Amino acid sequence: MTLKSIDAVSAYANTAANAKNPGLEARDKAPKGNFAELVQNAADATVDSLRQGEQMAMKSLTGEAELVDVVTAVTNAELTLQTVTAVRDRVVQAYQDILKMPI
Repeated sequence: MTLKSIDAVSAYANTAANAKNPGLEARDKAPKGNFAELVQNAADATVDSLRQGEQMAMKSLTGEAELVDVVTAVTNAELTLQTVTAVRDRVVQAYQDILKMPI
């Protein structure tokens, strides 16, 4: 059986067209809103992630949650906190670099 390159390309195109993976959609439009809204939305998502981890930890103490769900929620909360800390460190470093610039 021989494969033609056009068959492979069309199979790949069909798979890509049928895939509905979040985050892989085209980004033709500029994001709506301003920078303050972007920061506010990111902060809200962070708080929600941390709350969810906390709630799942509480549910695990009462035996209402599965261990896998608890570990997933706590890991997501930890990753979110690490991301926020890294972004904060970068912002502080950028601010310090700006302060060091000669006028």
